[in-house]
Amino acid sequence: MISTNVIDKIRLTFIKNKEPYLNLYNIMGFYPHNPRLYQTALRHRSCHNPHTKKGESTNNERLEFLGDAVLSAVVADILYKQYNKSQEGFLTTLRSKLVKRETLNQLAVQIGLDKLVLHSNNVPITHNSYMNGNAFEAFLGAIYLDRGYKYCKWFMDNKIFNKHLDIDKIAKTEENFKSMLIEWCQKNQLKVQFKIVDEEMESNNVPKFYSIVDIEGVVCGHGNGYTKKESHQNAARSAMKKVKSNVAFVNKLYETRNQNNNTALADTSAEK
Repeated sequence: MISTNVIDKIRLTFIKNKEPYLNLYNIMGFYPHNPRLYQTALRHRSCHNPHTKKGESTNNERLEFLGDAVLSAVVADILYKQYNKSQEGFLTTLRSKLVKRETLNQLAVQIGLDKLVLHSNNVPITHNSYMNGNAFEAFLGAIYLDRGYKYCKWFMDNKIFNKHLDIDKIAKTEENFKSMLIEWCQKNQLKVQFKIVDEEMESNNVPKFYSIVDIEGVVCGHGNGYTKKESHQNAARSAMKKVKSNVAFVNKLYETRNQNNNTALADTSAEK
């Protein structure tokens, strides 16, 4: 890595516009070979680029798709080696905490990536909330295409985890999705239930539970785990993701609640 940076630094002396290279170096810790990849990674879809050649991406969505996969692989690689005695469920949960949009948004700001993102001032607030996190993924996709997997892992290990994220601290932080979902339902006057729908014994005689969570009779999430509590948490996690991102689905829940209440009132009146 060091010897390569020396060669790249010498090459930089022959480049007239050094600023883009230096900006990227300050973030990554190594010089880019193809700065145009990073320019694309930092261009939101709201920002039209009339100078792009035919066939090239005009925004960062394709790189975001690639970066999402690379990020998942790199983090899994790091966690697999760092927690070499931990079970799959622990590793999966921890990886989810590290790569979730809120974390990526925060990281993008901490490393100064947000200041380099090009976007229209007319971006809707709902889309803008994840813009920096999406750019972070696209940026990692650019590193992968430009310098390869080895540099992606070095970047995440040395520039992100060692400086901005305490993995051990995050691992010990429990996110109680079940409590979050129950609180959300109470706030919105919705009835919620958690049910174990299946149980199976794995080859090592360890039971695995499968759960669903329904709100007003509508199945909103599925989850599994090696304890009932874990399966409930994973079902609640998938339900929370749904109700936080799908406005049409939430409106459907409200409509179902109103229908259920009207039916209950009608039944009560009939009994009288």
